[in-house]
Amino acid sequence: MEVQIESETLYFILHACKNTHPHEFAGFLREKNKIISEVLLAPGTLFGKGGSVINRWMLPLDSSISGSIHSHPSSVVIPSPSDLRFFSIFGKYHAIVGFPYSINSISFFDRKGNALPHKVM
Repeated sequence: MEVQIESETLYFILHACKNTHPHEFAGFLREKNKIISEVLLAPGTLFGKGGSVINRWMLPLDSSISGSIHSHPSSVVIPSPSDLRFFSIFGKYHAIVGFPYSINSISFFDRKGNALPHKVM
């Protein structure tokens, strides 16, 4: 499965990650016509240095939310054990963006933590 993301959405994500650094940024991905086109921020989300606390119960209940996005303030974009637990219960795919938050520092993963190819639209 190749993940497709709109360029404007990707640039929003990169900007948000840079602005919250050194804290972790976190949000949810919404897709339209199988292309990620929006990032949702749940009210009450806390961005922290050791991780984020996301209040996913504040999100709309619809099938357009396809996964999550979060940053790793280091350059390591490998899912942690807590990332893998979250991935396994929510969404089809998940993105991690590592420092320095460039187009080349984003990786997508499936629910099991396997890397997925992606394409910027």
